[in-house]
Amino acid sequence: MSTKWNTANMPSQLGKTFLITGANSGLGFGTSKELAKKGAKVIMTARNLKKGDAAMTAIKKEVANADLTLMQLDLADLNSVEQFASAFKRDFQTLDVLINNAGVMMPNNRQVTKQGFELQFGTNHIGHFVLTNYLLPILERTPKSRIVTLSSLVAKMSKADIYWNDLQWEQSYDKMAAYAQSKLANMMFGMELHHRLQSRNSQTISVLAHPGYTATNLQNNMGLQGKIMNFLFAQKLEMGILPTLRAATALEVKGGEYYGPAKMGNWRGYPVINVLNPTAFERPITQRLWRITEELIQTAN
Repeated sequence: MSTKWNTANMPSQLGKTFLITGANSGLGFGTSKELAKKGAKVIMTARNLKKGDAAMTAIKKEVANADLTLMQLDLADLNSVEQFASAFKRDFQTLDVLINNAGVMMPNNRQVTKQGFELQFGTNHIGHFVLTNYLLPILERTPKSRIVTLSSLVAKMSKADIYWNDLQWEQSYDKMAAYAQSKLANMMFGMELHHRLQSRNSQTISVLAHPGYTATNLQNNMGLQGKIMNFLFAQKLEMGILPTLRAATALEVKGGEYYGPAKMGNWRGYPVINVLNPTAFERPITQRLWRITEELIQTAN
């Protein structure tokens, strides 16, 4: 297993279709570009089509033969997720890899999604949960398909927990704890999905990844502290996208694995298998989160 896995190790992706949420900036943009270079058909989703169009144009300038499609998707609105999934299933017959990449990080004040969920839990977890379940039939029809869900370093930090008594942060709002909850939920969802796919002998696998500490526009809400942290510790975007790319394309990848940087406590470095938060292995807890998420979605409709 390569210890310095990078884009040179990526096999050709010609003939494969990838769907990336939040593809217009940061990690999603970088991931889209590298996949396009390898010949993949990339469906880029963006909440804002103007920004998505600018991102697509920028990639095409660099990758002349890039096969890109832009589609609108707002994960903070479950009606948008449903409309997107219907349009996708109408226009595409196969989906080799779904990359659940988009994320909202630490808004200073509590905000809510269209259906009234706390913005980070609602976008990062519930939006991707709904999207993945809508697209599972097309993924399972595609041989050896993958679902890659992005978590974060914060999913293993002290505030990372599922705050069952106040999932939506209505009683009090702690932006870091709310973000950590959403990223732990991503991790728990990816593992519970892995078990469910395995139990029915599905060819589709669920894999997890995280970018370590990578400088992206997500840290904007961290103020001066975020700027200093970025300067001192952040790795470049080109490194931050490697765990996702390895999880999405490397031939040796198995379901239930978690890819992230190798060094500095998984903050930086080339992508290797990382250790999950122990909670993600607790089936009763991951099943409880799955069940409660389904209930929340039903009451929202």
